[in-house]
Amino acid sequence: MDPENTVVGLCARGMAAEAADRPSEARELFRQAWEAADDDYEACVAAHYLARHQSTPEETLRWNLLCLERADRVGDGRVLPFYPSLHGSLGRAHLELGQPAEARGHFESAAARLGDLPAGPYADWLRLRIAEGLRATGPAPTEPEPLRALLEALCARADLASLALLLPPYVEDLGRPEDAERITGALRMLHAERRLPPTEQAALAEVIGPRG
Repeated sequence: MDPENTVVGLCARGMAAEAADRPSEARELFRQAWEAADDDYEACVAAHYLARHQSTPEETLRWNLLCLERADRVGDGRVLPFYPSLHGSLGRAHLELGQPAEARGHFESAAARLGDLPAGPYADWLRLRIAEGLRATGPAPTEPEPLRALLEALCARADLASLALLLPPYVEDLGRPEDAERITGALRMLHAERRLPPTEQAALAEVIGPRG
C-alpha cells in the first residue's frame, strides 16, 4: 500500500494507536480514513479497519460485508491479499451471531485464498485462525484418540522439541489431503528418531499405522 496515500496514512496511524492500546483514537482515525476515501480501494482499506472497532457483532458483520463489496468492485491484484483475512473476519462475525453455516462458507473461502498471502508470521497466524474456524463449523473431528493422548503426554512433560514438530501441522490442519500428508510426515519423522518413552513410541506407531 502507498504510504503517501491519505487513507493509508490515517490507517497506519490508527494501527499505531491500536498497538499503543488507544482504541478510541484508533477508531477515530479509521473513521476519518473512511470519510476521506475517494474510491473503492480506499474505502475497502478503511472499512477493513473500522470493522475491528465495532461494539456489536451485527455492526462488525456489516462493515466486513461492506469491505467485501468494495474489494470485489476493485477486482485487481491490490486487494487479493485482503481476502483471506476478510473472509476469516466474516466467518467469526457469523459465528458470534450463531450462524455456523454462513460462517463455514467464509472460512472455506478464506482457506482457498491463503495462497494469495506471502509466506511469513502473519500468514501462519491467519492459517491457524482459519483452521480453528473450520473445526468450529465442521463435523466432529475423527482423529485417532492415540494422537490426542500422545500430544497430551508430550505437553504434560514439556517435550518442546516433539511438540514443535507435531503441533504446527496439527493445529493448522485445513482438512485438505496435503494437510493430512503434512501431519503424517511429522509423525514419521518423530517415530524414526526413536527417542520417546516406550509407551509413547507405541502410541506413535499406532497413529501412523492407519495413515499409511
